[in-house]
Amino acid sequence: MTLVENGSPQLNEMRDQEIAAGPPEARGSSLPLIFTIISLLIWFAFQTVQLVFERNNLGALKSNLEAPMQESQKVQNQLQSLITKTAELANQGNPGAKAAVEELEKRGIPIKSAAPPSK
Repeated sequence: MTLVENGSPQLNEMRDQEIAAGPPEARGSSLPLIFTIISLLIWFAFQTVQLVFERNNLGALKSNLEAPMQESQKVQNQLQSLITKTAELANQGNPGAKAAVEELEKRGIPIKSAAPPSK
């Protein structure tokens, strides 16, 4: 009856071998996974820091370009006003203004006037 209660000695030895072999395999196979996850976390943190620096640099560049953009808008508005007034003079018959309007049209600069220049 001792064989039935204790089981086969071969089965006990196989169970002992399975228990002894199990944990070291699990530890060894999870180490590369842990290194991979840590490496990815470090890489993502590095990329995040780089993107924050780049965003700050782009914000500084944008703020540095605000004043020149406003100046260019002023110059553009002045130029458009000058072209409109020149077109009005050309419509009134001024020969110098007519020549200037014709030259601007040849160069492809759009002229916004109330009436087309008379020829």
